[in-house]
Amino acid sequence: MSGIRVLRLKFQYPKTEAPAVDIADLEVGAGEFVAIMGESGSGKTTLLRLIAGLERPEQGGIYIGGEYMNDVPVGRRPVQLIFQSLALWPHLRVMEERGYSNLSLPLKARRWGDEQIRSRVNNVARRVGLREYLFPRKPDELSGGERQRVALARAMVTEATSFLMDEPLSNLDPISRPKMRTEIRRVHDEFGATTLYVTHNVTDARAMADRIAIIRDGSILRTGTYQELIQSPGDEYTRLLLSSS
Repeated sequence: MSGIRVLRLKFQYPKTEAPAVDIADLEVGAGEFVAIMGESGSGKTTLLRLIAGLERPEQGGIYIGGEYMNDVPVGRRPVQLIFQSLALWPHLRVMEERGYSNLSLPLKARRWGDEQIRSRVNNVARRVGLREYLFPRKPDELSGGERQRVALARAMVTEATSFLMDEPLSNLDPISRPKMRTEIRRVHDEFGATTLYVTHNVTDARAMADRIAIIRDGSILRTGTYQELIQSPGDEYTRLLLSSS
């Protein structure tokens, strides 16, 4: 397992007046599940993009498993980013015996053999509750919960040590959402992964996270368990954020 540590990160998008991430510090222990909460525009998603390597910080350091990551290109960092949109390839089936599919493409890119891919995909699919009868389908033929499972499985087949999740449950209906919260936490525990989960939903954070990190204007204000933060929020911003539904 690998922890994630960011030190004094700063990043500003071109033609904007203020930094999106402004001297952010955060440490996520190996095997820990940390939720990042903040208002829209507070820097939550940008922080994930920096850790994943999709953006490069102007200053500060990113460490995964103790290794300095600033110069490691996207795709070579031991993390998998799961977007809010899930970003499944619409023209590909969930899984093909041979050829490219949503679950095999990451392993094809790593030049795995067909038998290796089949074994790995079947193992991961079973562990996330993805049934084989769904393999011939394309994303638009799946329910929201099924698409979520495909996105989780695709992230996990690569044996990444850390998962970065950007509000992946936001498009699920109220019935599916609690089920997927349980599944995400179960998979996190089973795989022993380190998870950084962006959300504006207090219930999601409370149900899944070991700790919650509060972010505002690109800076991490404080971290703690839900109970610690609700009992001693420290400021009005945190109090209102945690009292929202």
